[in-house]
Amino acid sequence: MILSKGYGSAVFGVDAKIITIEVNVVDGTKFFMSGLPDNTVKESQHRIESVFKYFEYRMPRRKVVVNLAPADIRKEGSAYDLPIALGILKSSGQITALKMEDYIIMGELALDGTLRPIKGALPIAIEARKQGFKGFLLPHENANEAAIVNELEVIGVHNLIDAIEFLDEKREFEPVQYDTRENFFNNLNDYEADFAHVQGQENIKRAMEIAAAGGHNVIMIGPPGAGKTMLAKRLPSILPPLSLFEALETTKIHSVADKLEANAELITRRPFRSPHHTVSDAALVGGGGVPQPGEISLAHNGVLFLDELPEFKRTVLEVMRQPLEERRVTISRARLSVDFPSNFMLIASMNPCPCGYYNHPEKECMCGSNQVQRYLNKVSGPLLDRIDLHVEVTPVSFDQMTQNRKAESSEEIRNRVIAAREIQTERLKEQGLHSNAMMGSQMVKEVCQINAAGKTLLKTAMERLGLSARAYDRILKVSRTIADLEGKENIGIEHLAEAIQYRSLDREGWAG
Repeated sequence: MILSKGYGSAVFGVDAKIITIEVNVVDGTKFFMSGLPDNTVKESQHRIESVFKYFEYRMPRRKVVVNLAPADIRKEGSAYDLPIALGILKSSGQITALKMEDYIIMGELALDGTLRPIKGALPIAIEARKQGFKGFLLPHENANEAAIVNELEVIGVHNLIDAIEFLDEKREFEPVQYDTRENFFNNLNDYEADFAHVQGQENIKRAMEIAAAGGHNVIMIGPPGAGKTMLAKRLPSILPPLSLFEALETTKIHSVADKLEANAELITRRPFRSPHHTVSDAALVGGGGVPQPGEISLAHNGVLFLDELPEFKRTVLEVMRQPLEERRVTISRARLSVDFPSNFMLIASMNPCPCGYYNHPEKECMCGSNQVQRYLNKVSGPLLDRIDLHVEVTPVSFDQMTQNRKAESSEEIRNRVIAAREIQTERLKEQGLHSNAMMGSQMVKEVCQINAAGKTLLKTAMERLGLSARAYDRILKVSRTIADLEGKENIGIEHLAEAIQYRSLDREGWAG
């Protein structure tokens, strides 16, 4: 009997750590597993024993010791089945597995020996290359995802026998090839929803263009059926294309959260996440015993859409305040603390009142002014301060819906957005920022200079609307974005005036 050593991986946050899997078969009885395995890992013994019988291998009737090192890191999940099974077979002399220590090996075993997909294949592959491993042996359904990492031999196998034959060099397996750059550039901006399909709503499209150009958060207020959800779903189509780094980062997060489809490849479109208003705090920001990313991290580099904002629990909305400012979320546990990126655009929508028809041009509102104010107060002031643009959405008239005039396409709008973002990236490159929304208060003072007339206008607006210091910064950021869209070096009074009008919910008497 020999000591067998193999390598797997554990994922924490969006990064992976290498786990050494040692197996020894010695005199004695029973099966022992050490190294802080959870119940799922411990149950691998029964799955492995069943698979051995299916393929006519034998489970050693001696003392089997499996150690998962480092022992102070908790291991969870069923993806350790394959390396543990191979370690037992090698330690008991049933296979040679000469190449076992050259590869990271992960996979969940079904009772008939077939391999089920794992989560976190991309961050594991990145860590495997970083640590100098020759390759990654894993279920074939995860092979495309892992093959995104260049200079790493990715071997996708269907069952235990395939893995044994590869490691024993009894059969040749062709490494999975994936041209990351070619696939990335071929699938950019492949969106089904397009602003060309939207008739009317020109003022809302303008607000969406400003939001996309500066990375600003938006709230839309309007009656049911006015098109709020339809417009929100089209926002990713006018955002600048993902960079290759952003695409890899986004794919990592979705891989860790097990949100990628079978045989998934690199994510090339900006995410659009729309959780239901019954979502819990942990589901939104992330959580669990070993923390998993929540909706705000799944929306990283994309859009988080919260429909019917006042219907969300207040505690759920309040936990977003810090991630909106810091663009990351920290989940702390007794043994570990994990950071998840959460750089997303927040798009929220809401009815103006419980019945939905306050300020409607045709239908009468059945709510009293107190009911309207109470409904609006469900969304806290500090959260509204973090939303740059408040936009009123009115229903589209019949004439607008039936007109034949071709609406502007997402591609045309996106080109203007990209030009504005390039101006911002150049201006903010020393700070490592790429949009106006990311500027801190000090940067706003330096970048958003306004003349005497602009200061007078802004002072009047601040006094009449009772705006906070944070709202003051938001107005300056939005006006800077409007100027960038027009290619203007300085912020003009017209840019400030347009930015101020996007503070609807701050207007005195808006809700009666």
